[in-house]
Amino acid sequence: MARQAFIYDAVRSPRGRGKPDGGLHPVTAVSLGAQMLEAVRDRNELDTALVDDVVFGCVDAVGEQGGVITRTAILRAGYDTSVAGVQVNRFCGSGLEACSSAAAKVISGEAEMAIGGGVASMSRVQMGIEGGAIATDPTSMFANYTLPQGVAADLLATLDGLSRDDVDAYAAESQRRAATAWTEGRFARSIVPVKDQLGMVALDRDEHVRGDTTVETLGKLKPAFAQMGEMLFDSVARQRYPQVDKISHIHHAGNSAGIVDGAAAVLIGSAEAGTRAGLKPRGILRGAASIGSEPALMLSGPTPVVEKLLRAQGMTPSDIDLFELNEAFAAVVLRMMSSLNIPHEKMNVNGGAIAMGHPLGATGAMLVGTVLDELERTGKEFGVVALCVGGGMGTAALIQRV
Repeated sequence: MARQAFIYDAVRSPRGRGKPDGGLHPVTAVSLGAQMLEAVRDRNELDTALVDDVVFGCVDAVGEQGGVITRTAILRAGYDTSVAGVQVNRFCGSGLEACSSAAAKVISGEAEMAIGGGVASMSRVQMGIEGGAIATDPTSMFANYTLPQGVAADLLATLDGLSRDDVDAYAAESQRRAATAWTEGRFARSIVPVKDQLGMVALDRDEHVRGDTTVETLGKLKPAFAQMGEMLFDSVARQRYPQVDKISHIHHAGNSAGIVDGAAAVLIGSAEAGTRAGLKPRGILRGAASIGSEPALMLSGPTPVVEKLLRAQGMTPSDIDLFELNEAFAAVVLRMMSSLNIPHEKMNVNGGAIAMGHPLGATGAMLVGTVLDELERTGKEFGVVALCVGGGMGTAALIQRV
């Protein structure tokens, strides 16, 4: 029988506003990651010598987030020195990529027990500071009509015929659902309060949620990417999609993912490793998939990558009980719901990144815990986690409740 990757625990920090006055700004990225590792150890009375490897997603791995931050967090958390660490970067999909990589190590036999997760201190390490040819080298962009993500989101919405009311209504519902989830304690099992250097609680709940958001309040916000588009990128978009006369710039801060700080960790192992550690499995990471997508649209990857994942599993979207798709922009979620005929009752049932924020390197790992918690709460069996990814990619994983 093929080895399986069992999920034994999943923790995440609350998400703090990614600004100097945010609740997690005083906490370094390595401390955020270390505190998640400490929680995994302490909650499970885990002998850390049983952990073979830790894989963390980390975007903009420079400065205090650089230098293979995973290994530093391992040592900071007091894990056995035999535990290895590595960081991975698939932009917004990095946290899920880390969990999928940890699961693959277990399935292949490279590791008996591994931790997947991720970290982002966006208030301390500026988004995009790492640079790269996609942002700085025109010869790497022009041939593929590469667009900034916000303009790509507006192009996607234009092609799909979405209105400002459509995306704002979705965003307001995300906020309402997140506020309800917090009120009902749906995140309680996974949330680990983050402490500052003095050992005091710095933050114990998601700081970005605005449960009183309405379509009317969102309607007062100006489009965030119109000027960028008008200066150059609308014309680039029309060259790639000449059927589009005018880009409808409808995304703004209120219907796009919030910039936040946060970290997460997911404990994954073989059945034998769980037995040795005295752990009871909560779920199985059944499979994962990644895909490249058209770089001008950039954000269209979730639908084809979920189709790829489910084909490999012999399943269809109707077999899935819950979907967690990162709310990078409202139009991204609306497209996948329409393309795969997913009812809103199955999609992001506790809100998403529009309400709670998107700590780039950690979000995918956070969503693994979110969907597992909800499967347990509702007694359902299968959940899919998916993210669109910068540069034109998508990544997804299938989670089964045990």
